[in-house]
Amino acid sequence: MNTIRVLIADDQAIARQGLQVILNSEDDIEVVGQARDGQEALELTEKLNPDLIVMDLKMPRLNGVQATKAIKEKFPSVAILVLTTYDLDDWVANAIRNGANGYLLKDTPPQELVTAIRGTVQGKNYLDPSVAGKMFQQMQQSPATKGRLELSEPLTERELDVLKLLANGFSNGEIAESLKLSEGTVRNYLSTLFSKLGVSDRTKAAVLALQHGLI
Repeated sequence: MNTIRVLIADDQAIARQGLQVILNSEDDIEVVGQARDGQEALELTEKLNPDLIVMDLKMPRLNGVQATKAIKEKFPSVAILVLTTYDLDDWVANAIRNGANGYLLKDTPPQELVTAIRGTVQGKNYLDPSVAGKMFQQMQQSPATKGRLELSEPLTERELDVLKLLANGFSNGEIAESLKLSEGTVRNYLSTLFSKLGVSDRTKAAVLALQHGLI
């Protein structure tokens, strides 16, 4: 079993120490360092080579968005999971645009955080469902910074409808009710969407849609 090397970046010592206790209690996770701000996170990433960074947003020197951008440009293979108290702030959307693999709120139960860390290092993306719709609205207000994604096969109008609802945090049942479809039909649309987008799960599809202005 490979150990997941985690760096914690948060300007509050009590938050860093609490996370370290939680994560080090897992057999497959090791906290290799703590950063007090984004600049230190960048420096420690180069020094410690973590697999994943748990990143706060509002920090001195480099904030979480700036640190995410700098780290992803220099170390693109390092996963970044934003852990924040800000569910209405466009900082979250900007972090996603700049390469964060997902975000969770700080009141997320510890086991969900652990699950998200394990999934993120395997290539999954995590968006807290309670704020996915709010982030979608914020990201729609300004153009995606990475440009539109080139697809081998364009999405149909109905697939775009499904993708928009998915990005707003709708469940399969809610998508079916909104579009007057059966849940089986929704699952078929999702399967086709994932194939066209080259992703394996609904969260990654939502992140891709938001990052590249597909909807």
